[in-house]
Amino acid sequence: MLVQVALPVPLYRVFDYSLPADTHTLPNATPFPMPPLGSRVEVSFGRQTLIGIVIAHISEADSSVPLNKLKPINKCLDAEPTLDNNMLKLAAWLSRYYHYPLGDVFAVILPTLVRQGKPLDLLITHWRILPHVSDKDFRTNAKKQKQQFDMLKLHGERGASEDVLLLEGMQRSFLKTLEEKGLIERYIEPKQSPSPVKLAKMPLDLNDEQKRAVEAIVAAHKSDRYTGFLLNGITGSGKTEVYLQAMQAVLEAGKQVLILVPEIGLTPQTRARFASRFSAHIVLLHSGMNNTHRLQGWQDCRTGHAQIIIGTRSSVLYPFANLGLIVVDEAHDGSYKQQDTLRYHAADVALYRGLQANIPVVLGTATPSLEHLKLVDDGKLVECQLLTRPGNANPATMQLIDARLQSTHQQTQDDGARYDTGLTDTLIGAIRETLEAGNQVLIFLNRRGYAPVLLCEACGWQADCPRCDAHLTVHYNSQSQHNTYVSNSYLKCHHCDWQSYIPTVCPDCGSQNLDAKGIGTTRLSENLHAIFANPQTSKELYPIIQIDRDTTRRKDSWENIYQRINEGKPAILVGTQMVAKGHHFPNVTLVCLPNADRGFLSSDFRSPEHTAQLMIQVAGRAGRGDKSGQVLIQTLQPDNELLLKLVKDGYLSFARELLQERKMMGLPPHTHAALIRCEGKTLAATTQALKDAISILPNAHSLAVLGPIDAPMSKKNSRYHVQLLLLAKERRQLHHVLNQWWQPVLALPSAKYLKLTLDIDPVGW
Repeated sequence: MLVQVALPVPLYRVFDYSLPADTHTLPNATPFPMPPLGSRVEVSFGRQTLIGIVIAHISEADSSVPLNKLKPINKCLDAEPTLDNNMLKLAAWLSRYYHYPLGDVFAVILPTLVRQGKPLDLLITHWRILPHVSDKDFRTNAKKQKQQFDMLKLHGERGASEDVLLLEGMQRSFLKTLEEKGLIERYIEPKQSPSPVKLAKMPLDLNDEQKRAVEAIVAAHKSDRYTGFLLNGITGSGKTEVYLQAMQAVLEAGKQVLILVPEIGLTPQTRARFASRFSAHIVLLHSGMNNTHRLQGWQDCRTGHAQIIIGTRSSVLYPFANLGLIVVDEAHDGSYKQQDTLRYHAADVALYRGLQANIPVVLGTATPSLEHLKLVDDGKLVECQLLTRPGNANPATMQLIDARLQSTHQQTQDDGARYDTGLTDTLIGAIRETLEAGNQVLIFLNRRGYAPVLLCEACGWQADCPRCDAHLTVHYNSQSQHNTYVSNSYLKCHHCDWQSYIPTVCPDCGSQNLDAKGIGTTRLSENLHAIFANPQTSKELYPIIQIDRDTTRRKDSWENIYQRINEGKPAILVGTQMVAKGHHFPNVTLVCLPNADRGFLSSDFRSPEHTAQLMIQVAGRAGRGDKSGQVLIQTLQPDNELLLKLVKDGYLSFARELLQERKMMGLPPHTHAALIRCEGKTLAATTQALKDAISILPNAHSLAVLGPIDAPMSKKNSRYHVQLLLLAKERRQLHHVLNQWWQPVLALPSAKYLKLTLDIDPVGW
């Protein structure tokens, strides 16, 4: 017998290997075991030694390789399968649907340490306080150590595992310090089976819409059948309570629940919400974890120790012992689409896994994507609508501010010069009134940094990235003042991370008239500080909390910001799209959008949909508590039909109109798309490669072929990008063509030194 092995190489095939020579013919030798399907083996591949997955056992007659050329397996790493039959089927489906090499699919599915051949069962380090230790053993000035000690003391005599302690905020350096002082000790404890899940807090009362949704999901679970649900609920309508009460029946049946969230920043608050309801083993999974913790989480899912799993998109690829329900929260979010390697969409994979396991899958959102609305129309998803907020609280009211009728607020800087704050007097007045009433304000600006471009007012020079077709963003540190460039301020490209110092004179004409044009979150925060500072002391009257990638980069920064916000004191929150995704700010009663026009002017046909989703999600942060909310949208195009449709009729009516337009234009989701991207050192070479690809395209008459055209950013990181779009009315028709065409495209001579990628169901082009 031979084994077929999938290896992590970019080749669309598997490889045959023989077992080592019969060792049982030697004295006292034992025969080499047949590696089970789904197990890991170590093999020689060229000059490399690789770890692969056994996917089949075949006879010698079925191999296309002569027996004398077959290499033997070096080592079998697993006595039992690492991946069960369902995971092997999932990998095969991902490979077929996304046209990605099977070995590379396994490389995406498996954690790093598993790919490296490490043992699956890592020893778990626990920490506990030594019996003789008391509070008197601490010096009075060791406050931080005492705080960490008290956290460990809460876990009693047995202590807790290191990964649990780290998730709670303990620091490994302090654990080692306390150990060196003879106050605590580490020990190894075998993992125990988790106790049955219990309610830690009684459920809330549901309104009629919530009850119907919970009953439908629980009925699907009890009948052991797959059903995909679109839980279409306005912001603040209690979707999370529906998740919690639907989960209760699943957990009480001894099954696991997977909750997907779009961003790492949502995992702590989601965990806290679920931990307050259930006494259960909750596992967090996201890219911020180190390799050891990721393997531990992977094993907990695989063995059934994990009862509630909360994770970002890659969690949907994990193995589960007894999965009973999948919830995809904020299912419309673009973060669920993987943009490199295996370009899967987590919501689509979740639906496939639900079908595979005969379990319900819930896609929850206040702004469903057009693709999911189309699935409802086609009868492939069951829609459950939540159109009212619990307690009959009203959604926030939305109002347009015509920025053409009033100039934006002007502020005077120290040298007497005037500058534009980007906010109209009406907006500033509403902010002031909200703060004086003791409430919080959220200002949404989806552009981080100080300003989007540095411009010479004498000759028109702009600071552009030397490696990308993009402007360099101006970043000032907290000591910077308006138009005062200090040495540690910088220009940065947000696409390739190229950085440089801010010049003191124009590189082209030598003029000193350099001006940062436009407004980013940092500049807006400074402007707000100037507007709302005490005139006598220049100190802030109200805290201004900036929330973007620059301010949440450090560990625990999100948790610290969240804690400040939830203190409930009057404050101004300035944030990018990070603030739009499911956060609960009960004291925010006013949401301001000072730049609402950009998304409706983009050349990307999906931009209006994504812009509307973002606006509605941000608007949903207002009035989530007991107080009513208001949303002010500052615009230079108050007559824009799409914007008016959104504000007057709501998102669903807006989305239905877009869906009809897409049908008339023959665009997704009424057609099915594949996007081919090509990148290389020259624009001519990349364009020619795609032209050659079109020349060998079979059945080209059955497809709409758009391109080759420059990508939206044709030059990025010193590489040129060109793309080709294929559209087909039938999904099967598209994949039939790709099955015949894609591998010959990769083998084209003109593509030899280029990078070609295929994106099925792209979310943007």
